Amino acid sequence: MIPRLRLLFASSHPGPTVVVTVLAIVIASAVGRPPLVVLIVAVAVLAGQLSIGLANDWIDAGRDTAVGRRDKPIARGDIPASTVRAAAFGTAASALMLSAALGPVAAIAHLVLVGSGWAYDAGLKRTVWSILPFVVAFGLLPVVAVSADAPGQLPAWWGIATGAVFGVAIHCSNVLPDLEDDRATGVRGFPHRLGFRGAGVLAFGALVVGGVLVLLGQLAGPRAVHGAGTALAVVATAVVVAIAAVGVALVIRGSSSRLLFRLVITASLVLVIELALAGAQLVA
Repeated sequence: MIPRLRLLFASSHPGPTVVVTVLAIVIASAVGRPPLVVLIVAVAVLAGQLSIGLANDWIDAGRDTAVGRRDKPIARGDIPASTVRAAAFGTAASALMLSAALGPVAAIAHLVLVGSGWAYDAGLKRTVWSILPFVVAFGLLPVVAVSADAPGQLPAWWGIATGAVFGVAIHCSNVLPDLEDDRATGVRGFPHRLGFRGAGVLAFGALVVGGVLVLLGQLAGPRAVHGAGTALAVVATAVVVAIAAVGVALVIRGSSSRLLFRLVITASLVLVIELALAGAQLVA
C-alpha cells in the first residue's frame, strides 16, 4: 500500500502541488481564518492539486512512454495508468466535497480552479490557450482562501492580480525542461511558441510584476504598512527582482531549465512570505 501511495504522489507533480497548497494555507492564515477553516482549505486545495497532477500523468501516459520519461511512474511501468486515473477522479471528488464546507463563494471558485487544471490536462496544454488555465486558477486561489467560511469577503484586486501573474510564471517555467519532449509529441502550448528564451524571460518578468503588485498592495490604501513593515516589503520585492535578474541572465545564456524552475520557486516563496506579512490588507 505504501509503495503505491508513493508512486501516486510521484505521479501528482508534487512540486507545484505542494507550492499551491502552501500558498493557500498562507493566505487563509494571513487573513485570520480559524485553524479548522485553514485545515479544510489546505486539504481541499491539496486534493484538488493532486487530482490535476494525477490527471496530467494519466492523460499523458502514452506521450511519456513514447519519449522514455524515466521520472514518470506510469512510463516506467511501475503503476498502471488505470490506477492513476482512479486516484485522479477520487481526489477531484474529495476536493469538491471539502470545498462545499467552506461556503458557496469558495466552493464555486475552487470548482472553477480545479476545472481549469483538468481543462489544461485534457487538451488546452496543446494550444496557444495553455496559459489561460494557469491565469484563471492562480487568480482564483486567493478567492478560495480569503472567502473560505466568509462568503462576504473577497481578496483585494492586487491579490487576485498577483495570483494571475504568478500562474504565468509557473506555467512558463514549468514547461522549460520538457520543451524537446513536448515538441516531439506534438504539444505546442503558449510557452512552446515563445521558445526557451521567450518563455523564460516572460516567467521571470511575471515574477517581477507580482513582486511590484504585492509591494503596492502593502504600501497603498488606508491599511498601508509603515516603518519596519515598509522596509520588509521593499526588501522582499528587491529580492524577487534580483532573483529574476539572475534568471533572465541564465535564460539568455541557455542554462539548465531545471535550475530556472528552482529559481522561480525560490522567488515564489519570497512572494508567499510577503503575502503572509500583508495580512488583513489582502481583504478588499
